[in-house]
Amino acid sequence: MTSRSAVPPESGTDDARSADTLQAANDRRRTMENARSNVSAVIDEDSDTETPSLKLAKEYLSLGGRRRSKIDDNITDVRQWDEDPPEAERFWTERVETLSKDERKQVEDFLPTINTP
Repeated sequence: MTSRSAVPPESGTDDARSADTLQAANDRRRTMENARSNVSAVIDEDSDTETPSLKLAKEYLSLGGRRRSKIDDNITDVRQWDEDPPEAERFWTERVETLSKDERKQVEDFLPTINTP
């Protein structure tokens, strides 16, 4: 049941919080625009937010690399059922295998996992 009253709701009540104002609508709109802007900056391929390991993983995959990671209990293992194209194999050998163990793990973590299609 809804009651109509000429008296505005008291501040801090459920009725006051549920009342929408122009300022609240503008705040929501501005917040949504900021969130969209932040998301687009993160997923933008030319973004400066990419780490070196993400860039290496993307480059390897763009060359047709077929290795997949298996992550279980934070232990990463790389599986390869199909042979890589020569360019991807050369890239992996020269640019990824030469990294330190920790740096290589970071690249491997960005590979598609065997748990996802």
